[in-house]
Amino acid sequence: MDTLTPAERSEIMSRVRGKDTKPEMVVRGLVHGMGYRYRLHQRDLPGCPDLTFSKSRKVIFVHGCYWHRHDGCPNARIPKSRVEFWKSKLEGNKDRDRANQSRLALLGWQYLVIWECELKDNYALQDRITAFMEGSRAIG
Repeated sequence: MDTLTPAERSEIMSRVRGKDTKPEMVVRGLVHGMGYRYRLHQRDLPGCPDLTFSKSRKVIFVHGCYWHRHDGCPNARIPKSRVEFWKSKLEGNKDRDRANQSRLALLGWQYLVIWECELKDNYALQDRITAFMEGSRAIG
């Protein structure tokens, strides 16, 4: 049973953003500081990647652990109310992500997924981004 009224729940959910999230802004600042230039939210690519590097045909997705179901992450828990609804919704997000990544690969694009929980260690994240940008394979 939800402890909030439908109006209260609606108010909370209306604040959930799809782009320009705090994790995305952290990654954008880090990538820009590393000297890479990018386009934002290129809608003509599958999944509307958060950062697009057109010349190298690479994209970066910044995923929230909860919304995109980061495997093994404590932030990827299922809510206690309306379990079936949330399980279906969140698994659907994960399936859609996989489909978009497959479509990107078929179009010749490489992708990197950065999880919200990975933002705690900037040095490791910077190394991962460098390896992706200078390497030649997709990193999920």
